[in-house]
Order: sequence, then structure tokens, then C-alpha cells
Amino acid sequence: MTDLESPKNGKHLEQVHHNNNEITESEPLTWRFWRKQRYIVVLLAFFGFFNVYSLRVNLSVAIVAMTENRTVFDADGNVSYQQDFPWDSKQKGLILSSFFYGYILTQFLGGYIGTKIGGNIVFGTGIGSTAILTLVTPLAATHSLEMFLAVRIIEGFFEGVTFPGIHAVWARWSPPLERSRMASIAFAGNYAGTVVAMPCSGFLATKYGWESVFYVFGTIGVIWYITWLTFVRAGPEQDRFCSKEECEYIQKTIGYVGSKHIKHPWKAFFTSMPFYAIMASHFSENWGFYTLLTQLPSFLRDTLNFDLGKTGILSAVPYLAMGILLAVSGYLADWLQVKGIWTTTQVRRNFNCGAFLAQTVFMMLTAYLLDPTWSVVSLTIAVGLGAFAWSGFAVNHLDIAPQHASVLMGIGNTFATIPGIVSPLLTGYVVTNQTSDEWRIIFFISAGIYLVGCVIYWFYCSGELQEWAKTPEQKAQEAEEKAQLQLTQTAGFVNSGAELKD
Repeated sequence: MTDLESPKNGKHLEQVHHNNNEITESEPLTWRFWRKQRYIVVLLAFFGFFNVYSLRVNLSVAIVAMTENRTVFDADGNVSYQQDFPWDSKQKGLILSSFFYGYILTQFLGGYIGTKIGGNIVFGTGIGSTAILTLVTPLAATHSLEMFLAVRIIEGFFEGVTFPGIHAVWARWSPPLERSRMASIAFAGNYAGTVVAMPCSGFLATKYGWESVFYVFGTIGVIWYITWLTFVRAGPEQDRFCSKEECEYIQKTIGYVGSKHIKHPWKAFFTSMPFYAIMASHFSENWGFYTLLTQLPSFLRDTLNFDLGKTGILSAVPYLAMGILLAVSGYLADWLQVKGIWTTTQVRRNFNCGAFLAQTVFMMLTAYLLDPTWSVVSLTIAVGLGAFAWSGFAVNHLDIAPQHASVLMGIGNTFATIPGIVSPLLTGYVVTNQTSDEWRIIFFISAGIYLVGCVIYWFYCSGELQEWAKTPEQKAQEAEEKAQLQLTQTAGFVNSGAELKD
């Protein structure tokens, strides 16, 4: 029996239709989240994404220590300077982008496999494999540059399945009116991992050597992997810790429990403007994010003249702001929908485009100011407000086509990984002398891409279930409801006519 079969229900369920607002739990959700298994899944997913980004960003700080000139005194008191790795800016750009060469290859694969064997297996194995490879990174780096690049590419190959994999998990675990907060809380782990990894990497590299950065975070990743596989299943019907009532509530509100025979409408995917709007936003957000993720430590050290210890701490500040605001934006997005203040489309559009406009402004301010204090403030606001964009495009796949969400995420994230490859390489070619004018160009490019993504998403986004994503059962149910409504209206007209006649 696979994770996609349902022992609790005795058979595999197909898509059904329900009014989500009319379905409630006897024990409503409270601050005691641990009483709901779906929020245990969210908590473990949070720590999973913590590992995703701590394993990804530790190199951004470690590479500063690996290539810095160290003052060495010999026995006669003579002073010399040494580097562990004499890489130039172009080689460093290649190293920092190499991860994404593998990452871009497995996005679609992760989404497709996630619908077949369960997103929990795909998500967990992707992170666990990356953690194991991180443990051998120091050995690969000391062997040769080529070996180092190969390990980073393979790490990216395994980590590429994580975002599509978690969308397969949400498709089975997240009720529509809790979707924004569940996904946002989990995604906040990305930034918690960045916040912790950057200063800790700086401390570890300074105190114990750059090798310790990879050993510590690799070990943490392996421990998480074992925990995830122990406690999380593909869906609530397969989870022994999930109560029958919670399982039935999730399945009824979602409307399906993951058919093994899902047929993906490929032509509809690539002719859907709402899907293209999501892809454009994802690309734009990733461009700014990956630019800062890979280059911020170098920018702070080389242009603003911070030392390595402060570089790690200050590099983490923008992501701390984003991690905090992600929880706020997710809760606010759901609240606006539950209260009927905004529709799902309005929530996605306003949150996403408002964030992008703010990021455009503050990226341009950073480019003009290039001041140690105000540059950090501007970047913190720019990155922090990006949390509202994640409550826009990042969960929008689940709105327009929930049963295809992992595949859509895989396709979209393939395109959105291009910035991870191009941005570090572009920075390596533009920023050759570490001058203010060179860094100004980098920030202007990021601001322009945010603005383009904002415009596209504003005009073409949607928060409604698309016609091509509806199952035959849903279409039949809608037709039946429409027919009943027409009969009711007809009966009303007849009664009104009779009353007038009387």
C-alpha cells in the first residue's frame, strides 16, 4: 500500500465538492496548535525549510572566509598573506551559482513524483540528501575546484524537489481558508534558516575554521530528515497521529484526497494567463532574493567595509524581518478572506503587487544611498516586505488548480531558478573592482525586475479555481447546483405570478 491509499476510509476517494464555509470542526483551531496534526506537519515543514536555506546560504558566508587574505608571520617575524583558495570574482560567481545548475533540473520532476508517491517522501529525501552532501563539501573543496562544483550541483539536484514536493503536501493537508497561514508559516523557515545560518556561519568560520560551517549544518539536516520521515505522511488519511475527525474535516474542505489517476491538462497549463502571472512574479521575487542571498555578505564587506563577524549578522537582519512578517501576512491574508473583506483574487493581487512596488522603491534607495546604516535599513525593508508577496504568488497554485499544484510549482520554479544561475554570474562580471557604481547597477537591475513582475501579476492573476482544473465530479456538482438554482428561481416567478393574479 502506498502513501496515496487511504486505510482510514477503506477506499480511495475521488474529487468532491463542498462549500468550505459551511464545514467546521467540533474543536476549533486555537493557540494549542499541537492538537491538530496538520500544524505538526506545518511545524516540521518550517524546520525543513530552515534546513533548505541554511544548507544553501552557508556557502555565501563560508566563501568569504575561504578566500580572504590572512596575515601570517613566519619564524623570522616576516609578514605574508595567504588564502586557502585563490579564487577570483568570476570563479566565486560560478561557485555560488553552481548549486542552481542542479536545482533547475529537478523542479518539474519533484512536482510530478510528488503526486505519485507522496510529497512527504519527495520533500524529506531532497533535504536529507542535500544534508549528507554538505558533510562531504570540505573534502570536495580541498580536492579540486571541479569536485567542489560537482558536489554543489548535485546538492542543487536534490534540493530542487523541495518546493514542488511541499506543494504536494499542502494539496492533501491544507484547508482552503487556512492555506495562506499554513504555507506562510512553513515558508518562514526559509528566512529563519537564513537568519541563523548567516551569523552562525560567520562565527563558526572565525572560531573553528570554514570547514565547521558545513559539518554543523549538515548534521542538523540529517537529524531533521529522520524526524520528518518518522512523523509525517503524504495525507491525513495515512497519518496515525491524525484523528478521524480532523482527517474528515481536511478532506471535505479540500474536496479531494489525491487521486492516483490524476491527468494533467498540459495544454491548459501553458495557455493559462493566471499561471504565467504566477511564474513572472516568482521569477521577479527570486531575482532580488537570490541576488542578496549570494552577494550580500560580499557587498557588506567589500563596499561598506564590515568585518566578517558583522557581515554574517547584518546579512541576516533582512531575513529576520521577512520571517516575522511572513507569519503576519499569512494570517492577515486568511483573515481578509474569512471575513469576506477581500476575495481570494484581491488578496493575492494586493499583497503581491504592494510588496513588489515597495521592493522596487527600497532597492532603488539602496542603489542611491550606499551608506552603511541606510543601505542596511533599505535592504531590510525591501526583503521584509517580500513576505506579503509570498502570501500572493507562492500559494496561488493551490487556488487555481489544487490537485495540479505541485506540478505547476515545479514548472514555475524551474523558470524562477534562472535568477539563481544568472544573477551571481552577472554580479561577478559587473562587480569586478568592488566599486559603488558597480553595485549600484546590480540594485537597479533588481528594482526593474520587481516592477515588471508587479505589472504582469496585477493584470493577469486570479485566485479562482480554473475551469480546466475542475474534475468531472466538480463539474457535475456545479451543473446540478445551477439546475437547482434555476428551478428555485422558476418556482419563485410562478409563485409571484400567482400572487399577482390573486
